[in-house]
Amino acid sequence: MKSIARVASLVRAPGTSMARVLLVDDDPASRLTLQTILRAGGYWVETAASAAEAIEKLDQGEFELVLSDPEMESPGAGFRVLAHARLMDYKPATAILTTEQSAHLSESTVRRGLPILVETEDVPELLTTVATLVSQRASKKVKREMRLAGAAAH
Repeated sequence: MKSIARVASLVRAPGTSMARVLLVDDDPASRLTLQTILRAGGYWVETAASAAEAIEKLDQGEFELVLSDPEMESPGAGFRVLAHARLMDYKPATAILTTEQSAHLSESTVRRGLPILVETEDVPELLTTVATLVSQRASKKVKREMRLAGAAAH
């Protein structure tokens, strides 16, 4: 756990509020493991065990990042969750969680413009990828707000 805290200190500024992550996975063991890793890494993590539960949580709260298993109760359920997330006004970052490195999944996610997060024992790499996604989302949000403020001033 020391290495998790060290990596978290590199990717999260002290005193900042915790980024909210929605973790969607129907496998209880994977969900609990990733939730524990992300919480230890400094993230506020909410979980969902199905696409329907995830969509409900997306509609009720605001998340900086949505991580979803691509195949849950039905083929493509995770992709439906991420498609719904991208429709939200708050525009969370989205990514696929997978242990599979099949060419089919890789090609499918690349076409959708989604990064693949591989569930791995390389915890520092996983936390670095999550931090990058949250940071990119924050940067896009600031740019969008500046553009809107500029348009409103004219």
